[in-house]
Amino acid sequence: MILVSSCLAGLKVRYNGTHSLNNEITKLVEENKAITICPELLGGFSTPREPAEIIGGNGEDVLNGKAKVIEKSGKDVTDLYIKGAYATLEKALEINATIVVLKENSPSCGSLKIYNGEFIGKKIEGMGVTSALLKRNGLRVISEEQFAETFL
Repeated sequence: MILVSSCLAGLKVRYNGTHSLNNEITKLVEENKAITICPELLGGFSTPREPAEIIGGNGEDVLNGKAKVIEKSGKDVTDLYIKGAYATLEKALEINATIVVLKENSPSCGSLKIYNGEFIGKKIEGMGVTSALLKRNGLRVISEEQFAETFL
């Protein structure tokens, strides 16, 4: 079973109320080969929500208590991101996910790149909180680009 970011399956759950539709991922969901998940909604956020970025590091640093997830207005939402990451891990283990395809650049789901924490659109290498937790627990996490390269 594959676990995929809900936004990649066309669900309008991104911070700004949009999706990031990937037709191949939608097809997998329709064929019951993949299950959708949104770590941020599981953490307690609603849609739309204020944009957030990791300040002071990456998802690993957040899990280690060395960095925080902060909304653009300055509100610390680290605990909600961690809560969503653990809920996602629980779901991945429950369905015996063999692979997890997550939305790149997100403070939750980025597996290769995240925004740098300055809210200026600059990306850096690093993982989001959910990707870091899933990888820490032995799950294979890939971006939608890696999915296309690997499976299409």
